[in-house]
Formats: sequence, structure tokens, C-alpha cells
Amino acid sequence: MCVVCPAGLVNMTGLEGAEGHRARRRGGRRLGQIIIHCIRSLVLILTYYACSIGLTFYQKRLFRDFKFPLTVVIVHLFMKFVLAGLCRATYTLVTGIPRVMLSWDVYWRKVLPPGAAAGLDIGLSQWSLEFITVALYTMSKSTALLFILAFAIIFKLEEMRCTVVVLVVLIAGGLFLFTYKYTQFNLFGFILVITASLLSGLRWTLSQLVMQKSELALSNPIDMVYHIQPWMTVALLPLAVVMEGTAIAASEYGFRFTDSSDVMYMWGRVMFGAVLAFFMEVSEYLVVCFTSSLTFSIAGVAKEIMTLSLAVYIYNEHLSYINLAGLVLCIIGITLHVVMKALHPPKTVPHPPLTPSDSHQKVPLLSDTDGEEHELFSR
Repeated sequence: MCVVCPAGLVNMTGLEGAEGHRARRRGGRRLGQIIIHCIRSLVLILTYYACSIGLTFYQKRLFRDFKFPLTVVIVHLFMKFVLAGLCRATYTLVTGIPRVMLSWDVYWRKVLPPGAAAGLDIGLSQWSLEFITVALYTMSKSTALLFILAFAIIFKLEEMRCTVVVLVVLIAGGLFLFTYKYTQFNLFGFILVITASLLSGLRWTLSQLVMQKSELALSNPIDMVYHIQPWMTVALLPLAVVMEGTAIAASEYGFRFTDSSDVMYMWGRVMFGAVLAFFMEVSEYLVVCFTSSLTFSIAGVAKEIMTLSLAVYIYNEHLSYINLAGLVLCIIGITLHVVMKALHPPKTVPHPPLTPSDSHQKVPLLSDTDGEEHELFSR
């Protein structure tokens, strides 16, 4: 008996099979992309953790032997400027495309304000580590979020909402409870780190204004680091000279050295911290570029918890139940901020198209894929 299959049925079956095969291939590629993205994000976040947390504890230990924190920051700023310049020069050498260079008029009018605030912020932060514990330092620096919000509202980068008030109450109340009868509290160090937090809020608000101005072409982090480091040095150098200039010149690590090997070892430790600081900044930007600002914010909350936990474990710091309650309030406040950023993301302003005359200035050193993460997981 002969059975004849209609040609249309055969074609339909073949088409369905081919379509199913293509769908499976697309699903496999998408799964592979998600796995690669997750692995890359994990590696970048762990690198950021290692550099950031490692630098905090490294500096705390360094200041036990080398009691010149402002001098250390000056060395860090110089080294980061050199390393950023090497990155720019290498990029230009490999691609033949020159990086952006600002005119002197724009350089001092636009970059000086955030540079001066950043220099004093970092300088006072490192200086405070000489007087306060890592746990108190980490908690106090978390108040920078309050100042960032305050300056963002002043400069009309954020809108005043009820959640901002709740955020302020949570973090400020948490900090008050954390420092209440804290056994290792130092008023001078606390004032230094709170002042640094205020300057940090001003610094990042002004930096956002600078990096959002497309005509400055400083949206790239390496270019921003390169241009802002000199102003940071200029702002901090007078304070460093007044507070530490004579002391370090007359110390065993200055002109009164007796053993050159000890001097080289100590300054080597200082410069290693500078390299660690540079890679910490680069890893921060890489996490944002290859994941999203929301992922970076969540990772930041986890980093604060890890730093505090390590500080309590390593230095055997005693925290009362009131101190722990303050810690929980601060973490809730920071988490609330992250959730609000996710629910109410900032509106992005489209950039004007590049002209042939300025296109060579805006080719990125680091790829900007801020929307890639959402797109990848939503498909």
C-alpha cells in the first residue's frame, strides 16, 4: 500500500524543525552570554573588593609606622596622575587617536572646584585613620551619601522627596547610635572624617556636573583622573606642608635617614598603596561600565558590611547592642537609597551627535555598557 505525503506538510514540518533549531541556538547563545556576563561581573566586583577593602586596612597599618598621612596622599595623587597618563599614552600609541586635552581657561574654571574638594576629601579621610578605628571610619564615611543628596538637591540634580527625609533620619540616627558611648571614639578624628564626608558630597556632585558636560569630553574616567589629580595636589599640598613638612624632613625617612634600605622599604610601601589606590579607582569604574550603577551600589552596601565585619574581627573591637542597632539603621538607610535608585532611575539626557572634528577626543578607553546588563537579562 502506497502512502503519499502532501508536499506542503513536508515543507511545514521542515520549517518548524528549522525554526525550533534556530530558537534553541539563540537560547544557547543567550545563556552563554548571561554566564559570561555573570562571571565577568563577579571577577570585577571581587577585584574591587580586594582593592578597596585591602587599601583601607593597608593604610591603617601603614600609618602605625609612617605617621605622615597627608604626605602619603600627595604621593598617591602623583602616582595616579602618572599611571593615568601612561594609560592615555598607551591608548594613543596603539590606536593613533589622541586623548582629550582641555584648554587652560576651561581647566581651571571647570575642573578646579571638584579637584580641590576631592583632594581635601581624600587627605582628611586618610588623616582620620590615624586617630579612629576602621569601623568608625567606615560608618562615618557612609554619611557622604547624605551630603551627596543635599548638594544634588541644591544643584537641582535631584528632587526633594519624602524618601530623602527618611534616608537622612535613618543614616544620621544610625551614626549617632553607632558612636554612642563608643569605647574607641576620638573627637578630632571623627571631625576629620565627617568633614571629609561633606567634601565628598561636594566632590561627587561637582564631578557629576563636569562629566555630564559633553563639551568638556571628560565622561571617560581615565581622562577625568588625569585632569583632576593636579588640582587635588594643589589643594592638599599647603596643608601637608604646614602639618607635616618640617616633621617629615627631619624624620628618619627624610633628610635624617641612617639606613637607606629602611627608607627605600618604607617609601616602597607608600608607593604600593598608590598603585593599589589607582587600581581601586579603575575597578570602581569598570564595575559601573560593565554592569550598571545599580549593581555597583548594591556591591557597595555589601562592601561596607564586609569592611565592618573584618574590622571587628581583626581588631577585636567591642560593639554594644546600641552600636549594632546604629549599624543596622545605617545599612537599612543605604539599602533604601539603592532601592529608590532602582525604582526611580535618573533620566538620561541624550548626547548630541559627534562631529568629525571632536570624534577623536571621545573614543572611550573603557567601554560604556551601563544599559547592557538590563538588556541582557530582560530579553
